[in-house]
This record gives sequence, C-alpha cells and structure tokens, in this order.
Amino acid sequence: MTRTLLSFPLCLALAATALGQPADAIKKVEATFEPAQAKPGQTVTLKLTVQLAEGYFTYPVVQPAPEAKFSVNSIKFPADGPVIFVGETMDPDGPKMKKAEDHEYLIHPGGGTWARKAVVRPTAKAGEGTVKVRFRVMFCDEDRCFPPK
Repeated sequence: MTRTLLSFPLCLALAATALGQPADAIKKVEATFEPAQAKPGQTVTLKLTVQLAEGYFTYPVVQPAPEAKFSVNSIKFPADGPVIFVGETMDPDGPKMKKAEDHEYLIHPGGGTWARKAVVRPTAKAGEGTVKVRFRVMFCDEDRCFPPK
C-alpha cells in the first residue's frame, strides 16, 4: 500500500518586524518542502527563503568567527510532528565577507534560502501534515541592525 503524506502546510513563525523596524525591508518570506508530497520514511528538504529590499542584508545561522556569534539568525525546529529534522541547517550560497575592527563576519545581501533535511515519520498518517518552525531573522542596513523581538 502506498501512502502519500503531505502538502506540508508549514507554519512559519517569523520574528522580524518589530517596533522601529522598517516595514518595507522584508519583501518576502516563504517556506516550502521539496518534494511537497512524500511517503513515510522519505527524505524531504525544508527551504526557508527571505527576500530583503535593496540595501539590506542578513546573517547565516553560524558565523565562522567567535566574535561574530551574535550576528546570526536563529531557526528552531520542532522535535515532534510529521517529520524528523536531520543534519544541520545549510546557509544560503554565496555569502559576502564583511570586516569589523577586530574580526570578519559573513552576510547575505538581499536575503537567501536556508535549507534542512527532514525524514517523514514512518508512523505519519496519509494526508496533510503541519510543521511549525520558528525563524528569527536579524537584518541590517549599512548604518544599523534591526534585531528580532
């Protein structure tokens, strides 16, 4: 018997627009699973895409320099639900290096797409499944950063 699991409607809790942040800085936030339908035991990829307006940049989830440990985005994955997240989060391709006084750090001008693999639980029921992911995005312009609330 073949069971198909999802059109994963993904609940993405985005903590980005807080008081004092420019409302037009974030142009798009999108979360998708590829493939969108999967069988129990199949591996899927969650893709989180953030598109920023011209002149804004964001950060990876991990910085190579310890001095830049606070210049990161945070993604919290659930331990329960129809999928089991495996491996590490992949940051967007093509980061740019930016220099501070005493260290260098990575940025993603204009945003990017973060990805992480997940396996559909063997016990998942056929039909639609929901996954809730919390994505805290910090973005900046050349003069200041706008931390999430």
